[in-house]
Amino acid sequence: MTTDSAASTRHRGQRPFGIALYTFLWIVCRAIAVSVFGFRVRFAQPMPLQGGLLVLSTHQSHLDPLLLGLASPRRLSSLARKSLYDWKLFAAIISILDAIPIDRDASAIAGLRAIIGRLHHGVGVVIFPEGTRSRDGSLGEIKAGFVIAARRSGVPIMPVAIVGAWECWERSWKFPRPGRIRLEFGQMITPQEVAQMTDAELVASCRARLESLDAMARQLLQRSRM
Repeated sequence: MTTDSAASTRHRGQRPFGIALYTFLWIVCRAIAVSVFGFRVRFAQPMPLQGGLLVLSTHQSHLDPLLLGLASPRRLSSLARKSLYDWKLFAAIISILDAIPIDRDASAIAGLRAIIGRLHHGVGVVIFPEGTRSRDGSLGEIKAGFVIAARRSGVPIMPVAIVGAWECWERSWKFPRPGRIRLEFGQMITPQEVAQMTDAELVASCRARLESLDAMARQLLQRSRM
């Protein structure tokens, strides 16, 4: 994967101003993440630069969507409450970041439809299967909603564990604090593998992968502190 190909994938279909603003924000945020949070990323295999992709991530803090965007060689979409669009400047920023607006009171079906639509159009979409941020930094219950998106879209699933973000921004804190954060991306689950599993088997497989990635990320993060 070359820098040029990754950049072109991030900006495909964007206007020049959007490209410039996204690039500026990416560079600034990446520099902050590395200097303030010791941001580190590792991939078990290259992330595909084209085609729909379901990124299945653990969820530790408000930083997670941004961290995933900084780690990825391609643009990733994630759900964002429509109330966040009330502030025009922030609305412009999250629109450039390709967020998927959804009403807070909307049904889960509406959210899934939005996700599946993006996946069918070749977009990489982030899903947090726990449904909410972790209360203590550990992996919570994996909900099965992502299974519908995976089956109906026919795209691969790439699991990723985020470790350290909870320690930098616990649920009760108003603002993040310096620390060390690591993202560990695992091997993809292909559409063919998804088709061969029952819903329960797919949920169990994804949970096992996320647990393994979480443990590996914690081990590597601990080594980096020594």
